[in-house]
Amino acid sequence: MNKPKPAPLREKDITRQIAREYYKEFDQLIESDVIIVGAGPSGLICAHDLAAKGFRTLLIEQSLALGGGFWSGGYLMNKATICEPANEILEEIGVPCKKINECAGMYMVDPPHATGALISAAYKAGAKIMNLTRVLDLILRNEGVLEGVVVNNTTAEMAGHDTIHVDPIALESKIVVDATGHDAIVVELLHKRNLYQKIPGNGAMWVSRSEEEIMDRTGEVYPNCFVIGLAVAAVYGTPRMGPAFGSMLLSGRYGAELIAKKLKNE
Repeated sequence: MNKPKPAPLREKDITRQIAREYYKEFDQLIESDVIIVGAGPSGLICAHDLAAKGFRTLLIEQSLALGGGFWSGGYLMNKATICEPANEILEEIGVPCKKINECAGMYMVDPPHATGALISAAYKAGAKIMNLTRVLDLILRNEGVLEGVVVNNTTAEMAGHDTIHVDPIALESKIVVDATGHDAIVVELLHKRNLYQKIPGNGAMWVSRSEEEIMDRTGEVYPNCFVIGLAVAAVYGTPRMGPAFGSMLLSGRYGAELIAKKLKNE
């Protein structure tokens, strides 16, 4: 094999093309069918499914990295459990799932592999993603009609307004999905505006009950606002599940089905 010779890129061209491509795409992100807040496993599979159905889908993540808590298993041990039939979702996107024969319905996965595949699948389906973007408030019109979110750059918000004051911007959508896990940020903002009750936060660990409750309660909690994944436990005060990620995936997929039906007026 001959030694490859890199093309001689110019610094000015690199800067110019990054800026051009970013702002050309950004113009298309200002208005979406669905905004999903939180790019953990539930948000990623929900974004994948909705984009694959042809809906304009924007996924917002406040961190630099996508994936939430799915990059590692419990106690920094790089394995995670998946309950049946969530393994089918991962196998569908090419992630090996090892069946644990002595534990009925349990599969084991490598979290980095699963997370990387979910991110790739969301992009391939056509979902658009804004990372390092923090949701600060909601767009509410006509006596509480939810029509989008107010966001700012995460680093500007981390600096604090006493250090650097940067005004946020607004992004509109027909549906807003809270996939922010323990924090339930979107529903908490509804509570702040006196449009929803106080968020209790998730309860103590009980894995089987938690995963069952998350599936039972995934759905619309306020007109045009859906909750999926661990945010469901936070909103309803149901148990936590720790390093078990099956209901995260199943809830994201089921939530996408419910949202698609609403957008189609079925």
